[in-house]
Amino acid sequence: MLSLNGKIVAITGASGGIGEATARLLAQRGAAVVLAARRSERIDAIAQDIREEGGRAATCVVDVTNAEDLRRLVSTTVERYGRIDVLVNNAGIAPISPLADLDTEGWSAMIDVNLRGMLNGVAAALPVFREQGKGHLVSIVSVAGLSVSPSMAVYAATKNAVRTVREGLRTESTDGVVRTTAISPGYIRTDLADSMADPDLRHRTRENMDAMGIPPAAVARAVAFAVEQPDDVEIGEINVRPTVQA
Repeated sequence: MLSLNGKIVAITGASGGIGEATARLLAQRGAAVVLAARRSERIDAIAQDIREEGGRAATCVVDVTNAEDLRRLVSTTVERYGRIDVLVNNAGIAPISPLADLDTEGWSAMIDVNLRGMLNGVAAALPVFREQGKGHLVSIVSVAGLSVSPSMAVYAATKNAVRTVREGLRTESTDGVVRTTAISPGYIRTDLADSMADPDLRHRTRENMDAMGIPPAAVARAVAFAVEQPDDVEIGEINVRPTVQA
């Protein structure tokens, strides 16, 4: 198994689910992690757990829709650990609904968090990566961006847009300074359904997650695999899907 010793990794959306699992696993494998999310008490508790287990962890309260918050996350990471090797753009929401419901507030929220939040991370990290001479952007996307299901049109659009931005950045990064990876999970057992306004849809989604979902730790292992690779190896995209047997 490759080692993450010495890697410095900042993770958005780290107060639960995939972000929390990623922070815990990367810290166990030797990385120093900076947990970022809006819920300060939650990321502080997770970071304390990591430190008590012998890992290195710090926190930064961040709303990814605010560009200044992402700049502060990057600067906090550099000030604390001397550099930032990896930014994991993980924060995301899914207040999904049929388009006919005209939930324009939900549409805007998904665009702001899922897409604009990722772009804010790119804008904050890219200049620092260039100054350092290397850096790795990991984005948590979704298989929803590859196969659109009913009620998921806008959510899928935001995730597909994130995938497109990542691919565009990859094609522009011809000098080898910036590596990019997209991790695309299927159903994962997280609290993502809590942001859905429709109670029936929320209930069905939770049932699907319970029946077919895999643990957030599975996605965390995919992130770790991508981050562990040598600097001359780039893992473009990893799809993490549950296996359903008839």
